[in-house]
Amino acid sequence: MHHGGHGMDGMNMDLPPFTLGRGLEFGGDPFFLVGCLLGLLLYGWAVLRLRRRGDEWPVGRVIAWVIGVLSVALVMCTKLNDYGMAMFSVHMVQHMVISMLSPILLLLGAPVTLALRALPTAGRGRKGPREILVALLHSRYMRIITHPAFTIPLFIASLYALYFTPLFDFLMESRAGHIGMMVHFLAVGLVFFWPIMGVDPGPHRPGYVMRMLELFAGMPFHAFFGIALMMATQPMVGTFLHPPASLGIEALSDQTAAGGIAWAFSEIPSVVVLIALVYQWYKSEERQSQRADRAADRNGDQDLAAYNAYLASLNARGQ
Repeated sequence: MHHGGHGMDGMNMDLPPFTLGRGLEFGGDPFFLVGCLLGLLLYGWAVLRLRRRGDEWPVGRVIAWVIGVLSVALVMCTKLNDYGMAMFSVHMVQHMVISMLSPILLLLGAPVTLALRALPTAGRGRKGPREILVALLHSRYMRIITHPAFTIPLFIASLYALYFTPLFDFLMESRAGHIGMMVHFLAVGLVFFWPIMGVDPGPHRPGYVMRMLELFAGMPFHAFFGIALMMATQPMVGTFLHPPASLGIEALSDQTAAGGIAWAFSEIPSVVVLIALVYQWYKSEERQSQRADRAADRNGDQDLAAYNAYLASLNARGQ
């Protein structure tokens, strides 16, 4: 079976058996390499721009963004990307990181908020990048693609419709198809977690309890997908049917490992997001109570005076 112009022809056929050290060697997929570098540079530029202006930008967000970009680089710009072409288990690690971990970290970096604050306003009657971004955020299109009725089915279809139909094999045959699939995983992760993480302004902004429900609506499907792969008695995906002999693996046991990874990973985002949500919730409650305290400080004397008058009136009535 010939794979057109993939590098599968010679390069992947003699991959040595997988070890973590070999997997983490620099692989350099140019598309993702350029994307990751751009992501870091643009974010850095925006933060510097804010700083020069004398505005603060939380360090935590910078750290989250950098780790998020590095997590994409880790699975796409290393030899993991080559092994992922031949090993279902390694591919599953790539898929899970790029669709469930990277998006959460990138969203915690609040890139939209940063862009809105760093981009200059274009002046009256003109449209600059900032105005276009604002228009996009308020568009009906954004409302639809970030709505749970859209994101949850999309999240699920990215698993079942892709792996259990010929679509996956078709995409894996070309480099462009593979890159497109990985970009799709990242994008689906971003639109799924965006309303839930709720750092950035977005069109769909549910309350905390709703966000948790949305989060847990997607996860069982992930777990079930992993379990389905673990229980399968024959290899289910054509691409990984005949792993190169040099890898020394068996398709079925590798698929079982892939299922285990998908199943285990379905819990990780839940935990990470839950911690982030509880923290955000706690902060917003704290802010509200501070607001109440400040209001009390402002009106405190009047309130106290009124209360004393009330007690005095009760007193007078009691006599």
